Amino acid sequence: MTTPAAVPAASVARRAPDRLAGNPWRFEDGTPRSVRRMHLLDVTMLYAPTSGGVVRYLRAKHAWLRRHTSIRHSLLVPGAEDAHGASGEIFLRTRTLRPHGHRWPLAAGRWSREIRDAAPDLIEVGDAGPEAWAALHAARALDVPLIAFCHSDIAKMAARRLGALPGAAVRLYGREFYRRCDLVVTPSAFMRAQLNAWGVERVVARPLGVDTDAFSPRRRVPALRREFGLPPRARVLAYAGRFSPEKNLHVLLDAFRALGPRYHLVLAGPQASLSLPPNVTLLPFLHSSLELARILASVDGLVHAGDQETFGLVVLEAMACGRGIVAANAGALPEIVTPPAGVLVAPGDAAAMAEGVRAFYSRDPEQLGRAARARAESEYSWGSAMRGLLGLYRGALASACARGPRYATS
Repeated sequence: MTTPAAVPAASVARRAPDRLAGNPWRFEDGTPRSVRRMHLLDVTMLYAPTSGGVVRYLRAKHAWLRRHTSIRHSLLVPGAEDAHGASGEIFLRTRTLRPHGHRWPLAAGRWSREIRDAAPDLIEVGDAGPEAWAALHAARALDVPLIAFCHSDIAKMAARRLGALPGAAVRLYGREFYRRCDLVVTPSAFMRAQLNAWGVERVVARPLGVDTDAFSPRRRVPALRREFGLPPRARVLAYAGRFSPEKNLHVLLDAFRALGPRYHLVLAGPQASLSLPPNVTLLPFLHSSLELARILASVDGLVHAGDQETFGLVVLEAMACGRGIVAANAGALPEIVTPPAGVLVAPGDAAAMAEGVRAFYSRDPEQLGRAARARAESEYSWGSAMRGLLGLYRGALASACARGPRYATS
């Protein structure tokens, strides 16, 4: 596999951008931008065909950086074969434990070599998996900053799926990794508080953003009900995303069973063996952001029963499409869904979810949608989110430059 030529570790450690003004980052060593650009490398195993929000975040980030900065951005991610992708991906052949699931990068030595060969100025890891430790090892060898973006509460996920003891073990594991990073970024105050409770101190909350052009009320298709064979006055809501246990899909299905035929749920996610009531339509996982936007903009609103969301990107995407929300009052969702934009309900309770849906329609769904769109535009634009991230990158690089080399680079 072809990788970019390596840059000596000592020179990497001392290259820090002296300013960020609009587009380019310039380097203090005077190297022309056409010859030497800052290289940001994202590393994650959360890049499966049905990974959802993490993949959309990384691809949107790549597109934004390409349009608005001179930063070179690459993604080192697992794949079926060694290959390069259209969004800066460097795919490393990695085994998968189940069809359509995440690939586990167990060959840590190869991942560490690939990271060192890419010679990044800054590394961001998107999880605490095996490749994250490889990134930590490479960052120390290169003497460059390592930032972790914590997208998931892995301790709660483990506890829910495996029990309290494995959950506690995963919490200790996560703490040991995240405490070794130069900085940990979370998408919500909720997840920042979780990491603080683990004993991780260098944590900053920076919410994700949404492309308000791609996710827009303009994507609305009035014929969607006819497309699904539904009457014009059917009350149609949607959920899109993974069907993992923490999403509490059973709560949505039981709620719509109770709501009856006047209400209809459109589910978009990976194919699964589900016992669906007659008023639920199952769509394949929507890989295209524009197709997802078309569905979200064309229903009346989005329902989300997840109680462990560290952000909830699909919620924000629905809001940008001008659609109100009915969501569990848990995790980070209350940080996004304020009363003007939706209805919050008790988590894990199908009856409460059904009542929340009725309350949604008792208000003006179009007014909720307008308020949701206004909130997405004013608080969660990609420009605002990326400028916040770039400020963190700049701070990490400046700190690395000021302290000098920390680790042996021989």
